[in-house]
Amino acid sequence: MLCARRLGGLGARAAAPRPGRAGRGVLGAGIRARRVSTTWSPVGAAFNVKPQGRRLDLFSERRGLFGVPELSAPEGFHIAQEKALRKTELLVERACSTPPGPQTVFIFDELSDSLCKVADLADFVKIAHPEPAFREAAEEACRSIGTMVEKLNTNVELYQSLQKLLADKKLVDSLDPETRRVAELFMFDFEISGIHLDKEKRKRAVDLNVQILDLSSTFLMGANFPNKIVKNLLPEHIRHNFISDGDHIIIDGLHAETPDDLVREAAYKIFLYPNAGQLKCLEELLSNRDLLAKLVGYSTFSHRALQGTIAKNPETVMQFLEKLSDKLSERTRKDFAMIQGMKMKLNPQKFEVMPWDPPYYSGVIRAERYNIEPSLYSPFFSLGACMEGLNILFNKLLGISLYAEQPAKGEVWCEDVRKLAVVHESEGLLGYIYCDFFQRADKPHQDCHFTIRGGRLKEDGDYQLPVVVLMLNLPHSSRGSPTLLTPGMMENLFHEMGHAMHSMLGRTRYQHITGTRCPTDFAEVPSILMEFFANDYRVVNQFARHYQTGQPLPKNMVSRLCESKKVCAAADMQLQVFYATLDQIYHGQHPLRRSTTDILKETQEKVYGLPYVPNTAWQLRFSHLVGYGAKYYSYLMSRAVASMVWKECFLQDPFNRAAGERYRREMLAHGGGKEPMLMVEGMLQKCPSVDDFVSALVSDLDLDFETFLMDSE
Repeated sequence: MLCARRLGGLGARAAAPRPGRAGRGVLGAGIRARRVSTTWSPVGAAFNVKPQGRRLDLFSERRGLFGVPELSAPEGFHIAQEKALRKTELLVERACSTPPGPQTVFIFDELSDSLCKVADLADFVKIAHPEPAFREAAEEACRSIGTMVEKLNTNVELYQSLQKLLADKKLVDSLDPETRRVAELFMFDFEISGIHLDKEKRKRAVDLNVQILDLSSTFLMGANFPNKIVKNLLPEHIRHNFISDGDHIIIDGLHAETPDDLVREAAYKIFLYPNAGQLKCLEELLSNRDLLAKLVGYSTFSHRALQGTIAKNPETVMQFLEKLSDKLSERTRKDFAMIQGMKMKLNPQKFEVMPWDPPYYSGVIRAERYNIEPSLYSPFFSLGACMEGLNILFNKLLGISLYAEQPAKGEVWCEDVRKLAVVHESEGLLGYIYCDFFQRADKPHQDCHFTIRGGRLKEDGDYQLPVVVLMLNLPHSSRGSPTLLTPGMMENLFHEMGHAMHSMLGRTRYQHITGTRCPTDFAEVPSILMEFFANDYRVVNQFARHYQTGQPLPKNMVSRLCESKKVCAAADMQLQVFYATLDQIYHGQHPLRRSTTDILKETQEKVYGLPYVPNTAWQLRFSHLVGYGAKYYSYLMSRAVASMVWKECFLQDPFNRAAGERYRREMLAHGGGKEPMLMVEGMLQKCPSVDDFVSALVSDLDLDFETFLMDSE
């Protein structure tokens, strides 16, 4: 689409200067315009204390969200969207009247940028702002801009202005590779939106896209909506585990970590009980996606969605999933046998492993075998220490430092949001990261990265600095201690910061391909790679200190933690293969052979191996079907690539500056401006096969014998 949307959860993520491109000269111009302050406090300290409030700002000007003047009040969204739509009209006119050439691509990108600046910001505000009025105004702006995008993607005159450029071989040959790719991506957006169709079918394509947007929004809301049950239907001794509402009990999740088998079973059966409205919504969403794909010339929605990805097509995805499943099968059986053994030990009356069992019992096995109680680790992982660790890592690998800045009045939506400036040792200010890290009422539970503004080279020669938000759900600090992270929270922080660095360093000329605006199965690579750094003792040792004593985290504790993650990891990966397979079937040949629930049952028993539970419909809670429709496999494929990059480039020395610069140059720098497989090939110096991806994932499950030796000493 003209407006490249953010990665969710997602969720979803240049370097060395190139002649005539957005290199040091451009960045230098940006830095001359804005001096970097030398009075910022150290980043670690900034995250281990509560915000101090803003002194003497009673008469200061209210800036508006993210410094956008209009957004000091909810009504500002209407002003911002109207402004963007007026600018869009002028740019469409300009694009259609400008002779074909590089300027055509620049105008298209400016058109995309003007819409994205409102849509991406609104996309974040509609789910994260604490005030309902802001959320509602942002939702309306999203819908308005989204409708405009669909219309532009079927605007024949606009399409013809780009077609004239790409049809002229001499002109195309004169374009630099990045400009040519962006032109081709815009053309691809036109084609998958049905530009080649007659007027009536083009209108049908727009209508379908708008319906899909509405259905997606409805499905997401329904996926997180709690279920209610009359109190008397639950055994009295387990009712206190759930929220009480008069004569009803509210079940708002799976309670997967609860020790009581009956509580987990009740939560699973009630939370996943089918909702007729949600079922109809999913069926319509899948059906409309299929109709759209067929209308614009694809045999399935999956074929349409996978254009331009690492996998390229659903046949490759299924080959990858089947080969991985085959390699995992024996390990998965052993994992289930181990879980069954632990269940029989703790609850001899019930020995069959059910879908609500693996998360809890695998956790018990990990704790028993490795003594990894999170409370033993948390004192070493204060939020400030973890941020300092990230700062050290980025500084050593990439020459980048993080500095805390005081936001202006009205710039942030909650007073505990921190603002970070990302500064390179020679290139200066690269962009901003807003850190919305703490729990609050009505805040989504998912950890996410949002692009608020993409980087791009502006017409006046300055560089538009990228702005992103990282959203986590960390506990607030208490009177006696700073915010303390569990190992899982620390790993999530590193993961999301991987997306942020991709956004900061994807320093492209065009915002349409900036940072994480790239194929989904590549966008998760930088974030998953950061998990490998988070699990390496040499990295952890740089920052993990007890917040009271200053004592470093012992090496054997880090080793035990890393090895514990391999316990039942094959079963966990098999579960991901099941989810990804289900996603492919739902977005494959239509009409579907049977109901989505029957498909779930058949696929679960065939691919995952645990029995389907009657009268449940897990797919109705599968929120990734919206943002990752036909692309859920991306997590597995990205993990495979990240594993290969880690082993090839960073395993010997996680602070290797030459490897860091190469990683920036080959992978982070291009955003979506280069074929993803070419970026992978450039980094690994080979073109990996499906078998290579599978081997990388499976080898990560092998235990480290050094840890066994260390623990036996």
